[in-house]
Amino acid sequence: MSRLLVGPISDIHYRLAYVASYNRQLRNPNWVAEHLTKEKLTKKNGTDRSHSVFQEDASLPPKFRARLADYFRSGFDRGHMAPAADAKFSQEAMNETFILTNISPQVGKGFNRNYWAYLENFCRQLTERYADVYVVSGPLYLPRQEADGKWYVHYQMIGNPPNVAVPTHFYKVILTRDAAGKEAALGAFVLPNAPIPDETPLERFAVPPEMVERAAGIELFQRVDRGRCPTLCKATSCKLTIRKFEDAVSQADGSRQKVMS
Repeated sequence: MSRLLVGPISDIHYRLAYVASYNRQLRNPNWVAEHLTKEKLTKKNGTDRSHSVFQEDASLPPKFRARLADYFRSGFDRGHMAPAADAKFSQEAMNETFILTNISPQVGKGFNRNYWAYLENFCRQLTERYADVYVVSGPLYLPRQEADGKWYVHYQMIGNPPNVAVPTHFYKVILTRDAAGKEAALGAFVLPNAPIPDETPLERFAVPPEMVERAAGIELFQRVDRGRCPTLCKATSCKLTIRKFEDAVSQADGSRQKVMS
């Protein structure tokens, strides 16, 4: 009977390069999952970010959609969870990364165009060492202790009327496998939605995967024996490659677009 009375609060979307869970209340993804391989990251002829445009998700009821107008003059970038640079194997796959169910409001300078982009590139670089790289990304709305000693969750809304929640933090959980299919390493990172200096070590944002699960309300990589799987930053170097946003755009990585503030 409940199916007749109450509809879903989340939707699952299966795309060519990712799977996403979308939160109708917050108009943000809950999580976006990708499977990266060296072959999938090879650019096919004709695939170009210049052919992709941000688009609302027409499969959702209009009242639950994130809207393009919500981001206009918001001061936030439209931040990809599954970056366009992970979907170079086809134009259709790249286009799907620009659907707003894969997008969250992110601080631009110092985060979306910088540190978050470096972390995305780090995930791609892992395919040089590992046969399979699984990445789950998403927003978080974390509490903060205030002067009265109590904990509160505060986040901004954008749009007119207010429609899309602005996350306080973002996470990436990464699982790697070797050519034999054995789990090689597991890493989890939580980053504030704020400017982060380039020189900040990635290890500073490393957290136990259980912390992400608890905060996001999801279970990740349930079949992995975490007691036998080393942490990612112990199994490999977690040093980020620093690339300026202007250089990334000139090379058409397709992973972000500035929204005029």
